[in-house]
Amino acid sequence: MFEKDLLAGKRILVTGGGSGLGAAMGRRFIELGAELIICGRRLELLEATATQMRSEFGGRVSVARCDIRDGAAVDAMMDQVWREAPIDVLVNNAAATFLAQTEHLSFRAADAILGPTLHGTMYCTLAAGKRWIEGRHSGVVLSILSTSTITGRAFTVPSAMAKSAILAMTKSLAVEWGPKGVRTVAIAPGAFPTPGASGQLRPEGRDASWAHRNPLGRAGEHSELANLASFLISEQAGYINGEMVVQDGGSHLRSSGAEDLLQWTDAQWQKQREGRTKG
Repeated sequence: MFEKDLLAGKRILVTGGGSGLGAAMGRRFIELGAELIICGRRLELLEATATQMRSEFGGRVSVARCDIRDGAAVDAMMDQVWREAPIDVLVNNAAATFLAQTEHLSFRAADAILGPTLHGTMYCTLAAGKRWIEGRHSGVVLSILSTSTITGRAFTVPSAMAKSAILAMTKSLAVEWGPKGVRTVAIAPGAFPTPGASGQLRPEGRDASWAHRNPLGRAGEHSELANLASFLISEQAGYINGEMVVQDGGSHLRSSGAEDLLQWTDAQWQKQREGRTKG
């Protein structure tokens, strides 16, 4: 689909890059010639993923252990990364969510979602942007959002709030930072199943026919998201700024994705809360 050197010379940092969609995007970036840095909290997972990527593609892959909920830790990570060279692209992929009746959310549970999804994304963006602007270095911020930014979404309210706030950041910084050589863009993926997300969002008891209700009758392939991300961070998308691209097969035009949960019983919700506590 793309020239093999589409991302040659690009140094890319992906938060939550050790697994799931973050790793899928990272693999594609390496295939297209980029140098990759994957960030996350679990060093063992990051190193295992990096080793596998190197064996598959032979590219330059490094890891940065960081809890992005901690602004000081993010700043220290960026200092460490910049010692070798500036990054050219930041991919805000790390996030957290789970199903819950909003009236039963504790402050701690809400913060467990807002911490990485909103605050962590903001901290990483500010840390990269400040360094780009001070160094007169161009950059791209790609944030992975959700169609809840369009429809809202019941039972994942803190996540919908956080993603909507990041969309506001994307639009605002496009105006403020665009003149300084920094583009901000976003993707709102639909269903791209991963073990982590499916465990949190598709527990036993949910409608199993959800994929067939998508206008295209299927879920997304990780390669499709990775290709879109690769385009948006490349020079070929250099005139796209402040926009969110929806990639969900048209699903949000039919449903927010949470309507089946309105039929859940108190017993089902209790089982869900117990499972989350044990997890």
